[in-house]
Amino acid sequence: MIDVDGEAGGGQLLRTALTYAMLTETSVRVENVRGNRPDPGLKPQHRAAVRVAAAVSDADVDGEELGSETVEFDPRGLSGGHYEVDVGTAGSTTLLFDTLLPVATALDAPLSLTARGGTDVKWAPTMPYYRRVKLPLLRRFGLQAAVDAERPGFYPVGGGKATLRLAPSTLDPIRLAERGDEQGIRVYSTAADSLANADVADRQATRAVERLDAMGHEVLERSVTYAAADCPGSVLCLRADYDSTTTGFDALGEKGMPSEDVADEAVDAFVAFAGGDAAVDTHMADQLLVFLALAGGELRVPSLTDHVETSLELLAQFGFELTVSDDDSPTIASGI
Repeated sequence: MIDVDGEAGGGQLLRTALTYAMLTETSVRVENVRGNRPDPGLKPQHRAAVRVAAAVSDADVDGEELGSETVEFDPRGLSGGHYEVDVGTAGSTTLLFDTLLPVATALDAPLSLTARGGTDVKWAPTMPYYRRVKLPLLRRFGLQAAVDAERPGFYPVGGGKATLRLAPSTLDPIRLAERGDEQGIRVYSTAADSLANADVADRQATRAVERLDAMGHEVLERSVTYAAADCPGSVLCLRADYDSTTTGFDALGEKGMPSEDVADEAVDAFVAFAGGDAAVDTHMADQLLVFLALAGGELRVPSLTDHVETSLELLAQFGFELTVSDDDSPTIASGI
C-alpha cells in the first residue's frame, strides 16, 4: 500500500491519488486529507469522488464519511457502464470528471458518469474550458472523451448537470514542446437566464472581442449563451488555437463585478501567456502530467507551480518518473 500525505495538496491530491491507484491497481492510504485547510477532512465533493472511484474500480474503501481525514482505497479492477452522482453542493463536477478521465486508457468498455453540482465555480476548470479547450486538446492524442453539458451550476447553489462519456483509448505521445503560430481566438460567454435583461453574457463577449481586435488577434468565433440555472452566475472562456496546441483562459462573474471586468480578467490572462513561449496554459500544465506519464512525450509549461510540483511528487510515488529541464519555461518529459 502506498502512503500519501494529503496535508498540503487539498482535495486535488486525494482525487489524483485515487486516479493513480485505479490506473496501477495499487492500494493507497491518504492521510491528513486537506490537513492544512481550516476545515480539514472530506467535504461532499471529495466524498463524491471517492464513491465514484470505488464504484468504477470495485474498490474496498475505509474512511469515506464526511470529515474523515484518512482514506484507504483498494481497487480491484475497472468496469465500464453508467454511473451517477449528486455532489449535493456547488462542488465542482469537472474536478469529479478529472478523477475518471485518465482511466479511459485502461477501460475495456465505455463508461459514462452523470454528475450534479457546480459546473462553473472557483478553483476548478469551468465547463467551457473543459469542453472547448481541455478535451479537444486531449482528443488530438487519442483520448476518446466528451462531455454533454445539460445545465450550468454556479456558486453558491450549484444544481448543474453534465455527463462525461469515455471510451477505451490508446494515447499517442504527448508532444507539446512548441506552440507554433497563432491561428485565432474563440470567445465563449455564458450567463444564467436571470441575467439576460442585463445583457451579461453579451457584454462579456463584446468586451473580450473589442480588446482582442484592438491588439490584432483574429477572433474566429463569438458564442453567447443564456441558460436556466438555480442561481445567477456567468463565465467567460477564451480558446486560443496555435499550430501545435490549444490553450484556454477563463473568468467567473461575481455579484457586484461588472461584466467588462470578467472579460478583462480572461483577456489579461491570455495576454500574459502570449508573451511567453510555453505550449500550454498554467491551468493545463498539471492536468496533463498523468497523460504524459502514461503515454510519454514532452510538455513545455509556463512555470513549475505548486500544483505541478505536487503532481510530480505523487506520480513518483506510483512509479512514474518524469524529468524537468531548468528553464524559464520548463520542459517536463517522459521517455515511456
